[in-house]
Amino acid sequence: MGNRGSSLDEILSEDMHHWYNKFMRESPSGLITLFELKAILNLKGMNENANSYVDQVFFTFDMDGDGYIDFVEYIAAISLLLKGEINQKLKWYFKLFDQDGNGKIDREELETIFSAIQDITRNKDIDPEEIVSLIFERIDVNGEGELTLEEFIEGAKDHQDIMDMLKKIMDLTPVLVIIVEGRTG
Repeated sequence: MGNRGSSLDEILSEDMHHWYNKFMRESPSGLITLFELKAILNLKGMNENANSYVDQVFFTFDMDGDGYIDFVEYIAAISLLLKGEINQKLKWYFKLFDQDGNGKIDREELETIFSAIQDITRNKDIDPEEIVSLIFERIDVNGEGELTLEEFIEGAKDHQDIMDMLKKIMDLTPVLVIIVEGRTG
């Protein structure tokens, strides 16, 4: 645990020149494709849900939708995940969870994403069904079976236990460390 903290401290203290060098070392073209991201993270043999999740992460970071993550998008993504305000993170989580893009998230979308994250991070401390049930029990006050962005953000912020579980399950620090340090396996 101590190593993770020091790695994050080191990541946060890096200057822009150092970040740029790391980015260019991984992707000399200055652009990272979805295929390259999966190679950088050494993600082989993932199940379909985990593969979909990585695709979804890539497309949420590809802010201009051109099929590449450029240096600005790369820095924005890492900055959001490491130093972003809670509202920014919750908006990003929501966008990531809303796999069909209909502006709402349902139980199936959340369970799929949480299971996929666990496959990638190897962190299986929290049962996806358990956290999804808790989220919908506490946040879906109308019992519609779907959450809008506003319901999700306000509901999560109103329940510290949900925030704690989201932070734990959405902790992408190990993935960021691999990206930043340039380890490929």
